[in-house]
Amino acid sequence: MLNAFAPIPDHTADGAMPMSHRRKAALIVQLLINDGNKLALSTMPDHVQEDLARELSAIRLVDRDTVNAVATEFADLLDAVGLSAPGNVDAALEALAGQISPHLADKLRDQLDNRHGRDPWLRLQNLTTDEIVNIFSRESIQIGAVLLSKLPVARAAEVLGKLPGERARRITFAVRQTADIAPDAVLRIGHALVSDYCRTRITAFDKAPVERVGAILNSSPAVTRDDVLIGLDESDADFAKNVRKAIFTFENIPARLRPIDLPNCLRVIDSSDLSIAIAYAFIAGGERETAANYILECISQRMAASMKEDAAERGTVKPVDGEAAMNAVSAAIRTLADDGTINLIDPDAEEDA
Repeated sequence: MLNAFAPIPDHTADGAMPMSHRRKAALIVQLLINDGNKLALSTMPDHVQEDLARELSAIRLVDRDTVNAVATEFADLLDAVGLSAPGNVDAALEALAGQISPHLADKLRDQLDNRHGRDPWLRLQNLTTDEIVNIFSRESIQIGAVLLSKLPVARAAEVLGKLPGERARRITFAVRQTADIAPDAVLRIGHALVSDYCRTRITAFDKAPVERVGAILNSSPAVTRDDVLIGLDESDADFAKNVRKAIFTFENIPARLRPIDLPNCLRVIDSSDLSIAIAYAFIAGGERETAANYILECISQRMAASMKEDAAERGTVKPVDGEAAMNAVSAAIRTLADDGTINLIDPDAEEDA
């Protein structure tokens, strides 16, 4: 923006030199600030921000005619713009997200970092908390100490709280060994971590194994689902625990669906499926009956009475029909959770609370 204007060719009334394009840009910024506009000046390069600050500090009093002339030129400049592009590699990659391959995006980021000598730790700090916790879990204690030291204090405290106690203590103790580490060694560690954890990995499946198994078991008969989970418990208890979190069935409704979200769910659940599911739940008993009662308790008495009447009229429901109806009900609820309409209760969050 500082270079967009051309100097006004004529001298001012008092014979002073014409206003430079930088001074014009600073004048426009000051006008926008005076009008209460919030400008994202921090997104500009540092040297541009410095130039702008110098120009703003040099402005004293500007006559009305000059202000009007600069504002008119700025408006004409905006009218002449036919296309606006990102203007830098970072913004371009953000704009092209989903349009180019992840591998190419990573390659361009690496080229940008190497060309401008950018700090690799900035990319590492932009990782999610879970991704950083994963690095701490996989790397050595010494690397963890360096990473912990490069994180902002609040972020480091957050990550440390998510690590197992023993590992957190060992990493914290190892920080004292980083006192004499050379800057180039820290830089090499940063580049190595970026190479290992900041690049998009191309895999054959869109979803993680836990999500894939959970989706399959969601649509499986209860007998099959229970049998598979028992087997997973014996072979890999952690994987089985995560699969259970990914599963949402009719029986999970009381524990994971908030009463306030039930009306939204009833709008998308087929009334016939719900009626069959409730009728079968009263026949099957146990957790299924508990789930049916939970639904009826969370709605108005009039609606609950109507649902009970519809369920009673169904008579005996075959297991295959009841299972299908329950799967349809839970699938409708999962769809609302996936698109963000409702938020299912996280079992782990409830345990922590």
